[in-house]
Amino acid sequence: MEIRTILWREFIFFKNNLFRITSSAIMSPFLYFIAFGWGLGKGVVVDGHPYNQYIVPGIIALSSMSTSFSAVSIRILVSKLHERSFEFYMTAPAKLYLLTLGNIIAGALRGLYASLLILLITFLFGISVKLSFGLLLVTFLNCLLFASFGYIAAMVVTTHYDMNRFTTFVITPMTFLCGTFFSLENMPDFMAILIRILPLTHASIAIRSLMLDGVVMPFSIVILGAYFIGLLMIGVWVSHRELGS
Repeated sequence: MEIRTILWREFIFFKNNLFRITSSAIMSPFLYFIAFGWGLGKGVVVDGHPYNQYIVPGIIALSSMSTSFSAVSIRILVSKLHERSFEFYMTAPAKLYLLTLGNIIAGALRGLYASLLILLITFLFGISVKLSFGLLLVTFLNCLLFASFGYIAAMVVTTHYDMNRFTTFVITPMTFLCGTFFSLENMPDFMAILIRILPLTHASIAIRSLMLDGVVMPFSIVILGAYFIGLLMIGVWVSHRELGS
C-alpha cells in the first residue's frame, strides 16, 4: 500500500508537469549529441565504434544517474525544508522500509523515462545501437541505485547549500570520469583503478557492452546490484535515524 500510494502521488506530479519534466530530460542529452557526437566526434573511432555511437550508452548511464538522483533528492528536500510535509510521511502508521523503497522506485522510474527519451533522440540522429530487454533491466538497476543515493543525500543534508556541495563533490566527478565520454584505457593505471570502483563506471560498461556488442557483463551487473542493496539498506537506516531524531 505504501509503495502504491507514493507511486500514485508521483504519477500525478508527473502528469501535471509532463512538459517541464520531458524538456528538462531531453535538453542535456540533446546538447551532448550535438557537441560530442557532431562537433568533436566526427570521424573519430573509439574501441572500434564511431564516436557518436560510442557515447550513446554513456549518455544513457549519465542521464539515468542524474535524473534518478535529482527526482528523489530534490522532491524530498523541498518537502523537508519548505513544505514541512515529509515528517508527516515519516510519522504515519506505515513501514519505513516501504516508504523508502517507494520513493526510490518513483525516482528510478523517472530515470528510466529519461533513458527512453534518449533512445528516441538516438533514432532521430540516425545512430544504430542494439536494443534488448537486458538493456532496460541494467538501466533500471542503475536508476534504482542512484535514486537510493539521492534518497540518502536528501535525508542527511539540512540545507540546499549542503546538497549543492554533495552534487559538486560526488555526482559531478562521476559525470565526467566514469567512462561516459571516453575509454578508460586512456587513463593512468592508478586513476583507472579508482574510477572502476565508482558505480557509474560499471553502468557505462554494462550498458555500452549491451548496446554496441550485445554482450552481457555479469561482473558489472553484480557490482551495480551490490551497490543498490547496500544503498537501500543505508536508506532504510537513515529513515529510522531521522524518525528517531
